[in-house]
Amino acid sequence: MTGDISSDQTVDERSQPRTLVEQAISGSQHALGVVPGLALAVLVAAVSQLVADNSIFPAMLLALVFGLAINRVNTVPALKPGIAFGAKPVLRIGVALLGARISFDMVAELGWAMVSLLALSIAATIGFGLLLARRTNAKARFAVLSSGAVAICGASAAIAIASVLPKDEKSEDRLVFTIVGVTVLSTVAMVLYPLITGAMGVDDRTAGIFFGAAIHDVAQVVGAGFSVYAETGEIATLVKLLRVSMLAPTVLCIALLARRFAPGEVDASGKRTPLLPTFVIAFIVLAAINSFFDVPEVLQSVLATASGWMLLIAIAAVGIKTNLSDVTQVGGAAVAAITVQTVFIALFIAGGMALLAHWFS
Repeated sequence: MTGDISSDQTVDERSQPRTLVEQAISGSQHALGVVPGLALAVLVAAVSQLVADNSIFPAMLLALVFGLAINRVNTVPALKPGIAFGAKPVLRIGVALLGARISFDMVAELGWAMVSLLALSIAATIGFGLLLARRTNAKARFAVLSSGAVAICGASAAIAIASVLPKDEKSEDRLVFTIVGVTVLSTVAMVLYPLITGAMGVDDRTAGIFFGAAIHDVAQVVGAGFSVYAETGEIATLVKLLRVSMLAPTVLCIALLARRFAPGEVDASGKRTPLLPTFVIAFIVLAAINSFFDVPEVLQSVLATASGWMLLIAIAAVGIKTNLSDVTQVGGAAVAAITVQTVFIALFIAGGMALLAHWFS
């Protein structure tokens, strides 16, 4: 009996790394395992950025499309770990680093009236999305995901919101569809909105505020703003970053509601999912540091660039990981929903800006 126990202990001991050196070797092997797939995602991201620099198409959209086009490589065992690493950890780090671009000075520069309008637009858009879902018998979780992405900051918001929503077998397909949808609609808005504001004779500052408040993704806001005038681009970017700053409180509210209506939700290890994901907490911490401390502009620029590249690499990985046929099964009703949500926030912002102009005139 004793001999059997001793023998079992020996087998167990041999099955695990016994020293720090062996643990380090095991960790190194795991790290090396992600290199091929991650390198492929980096290559797709780099090609996407190169094409974007020489065309009207945004890099984020190109990375997703190029990734979807080579989805078959995700069946190669040597590539799968790195692709999965890019599609989740790299993605979350990229969102977290967005916090380095946020500061309380934005509130002072734009004023509380504009801040209030942006906050109301987020609540109204998500509420509208839920109402639309109820009328069309669509899933509430898709409504929250898509309308939240439309209301805040496109793909980045979709990633953060998806992390706190209850999961099912279609969760990843809905996330990819939402990323595709908001990116395409942002691109359309980037081209269309400057034409509309120009035809209506809207002044440069007002146009910038509208672009920043109504276009989903940061890159397309910058593209729309600077296509009109430098001041328009600067104010559009400022307004957009203020919307991005509302990501954390919005995710917290959604997490609280998800916990209320899905009290049994647990993670893969059987533990209750945290109220806020670690990367959202990191986003808040970086925003706080940037608000209370004099962070050098060089460091801010480095972090912003790192965030942009990480998100681009991650979106490429998400595309590679995703089977396009699964995404298209989301349905035409979902396409209509995300399009109507986009129109809703544009009209809400336009109406709100008109009211503010009337009140303060």
